[in-house]
Amino acid sequence: MSYLSDQRPFRLGDFARMKQAGDKITSLTAYDSSFASLLDRCGVEILLVGDSLGNVVQGHSSTLPVRMEDMIYHTQCVAAGTKRAFIMSDMPFGSYQTNHDDAMRNAARLMAAGAQAVKVEGGAYIADTVRFLVERGVPVCAHIGLTPQSVHQLGGYKVQGATVDSAQKLIDDAVSLEHAGASFMVLEMVPSDLAARITQRLTHCATIGIGAGPSCAGQVLVMHDMLGIFDRKRPRFVKDFMTGAGSIEAAIKAYVADVKSGAFPAPEHCYPSQ
Repeated sequence: MSYLSDQRPFRLGDFARMKQAGDKITSLTAYDSSFASLLDRCGVEILLVGDSLGNVVQGHSSTLPVRMEDMIYHTQCVAAGTKRAFIMSDMPFGSYQTNHDDAMRNAARLMAAGAQAVKVEGGAYIADTVRFLVERGVPVCAHIGLTPQSVHQLGGYKVQGATVDSAQKLIDDAVSLEHAGASFMVLEMVPSDLAARITQRLTHCATIGIGAGPSCAGQVLVMHDMLGIFDRKRPRFVKDFMTGAGSIEAAIKAYVADVKSGAFPAPEHCYPSQ
């Protein structure tokens, strides 16, 4: 069953049903009203207001300088241009790691700005925070694997879960976060077979891959990357959908179609086990 023919706005429960039906979930980042409206019209189901705006909008070398006020502003902009898509917003660095009260206060601010779920980075150690938010009515997307807010601790942008021990830790993290109530889980830069194992292990939580292979319940890319307009070395998991597309709208529709059909990500966009 495809949900693209259903014209009502997407709701949280739709994505668990899509996972069960094998209907791939499409997601792209969005930061303003105009692009949010275009992505919405092209059938993208989840708009991620990512703290990647620190890189592609603000020009920083990482996501760490992004402030809560930035995320609120861009969430408001995206919400103003969206009719159908589900809006998810990143909790920026420092907005949820200190204590549960700060996490709830900041999540509530994003929800008031138009987010329908918030995304937090981290493994099992963040599960109590996820549970705290979910119990208070905030849908949560977890994010494991390469977590950009921890880039300095991780020693750079590199594949995670490549050893037996680190792979098992990611599986344990994923299970803990699902038990805490996470509805989604971004898997970033992990070997494809590990992502498949995690996806199969989780019962209701929909995995969203970025450099995690084709077995995830859905895929996400930074919009500027898939349009080929961000001036940096292109990560292996990115495909430039503008090549041969003729227009931005055609490129976005090609991305949606390729995710839905399973054509993207192809083997050249994936990371093998070591």
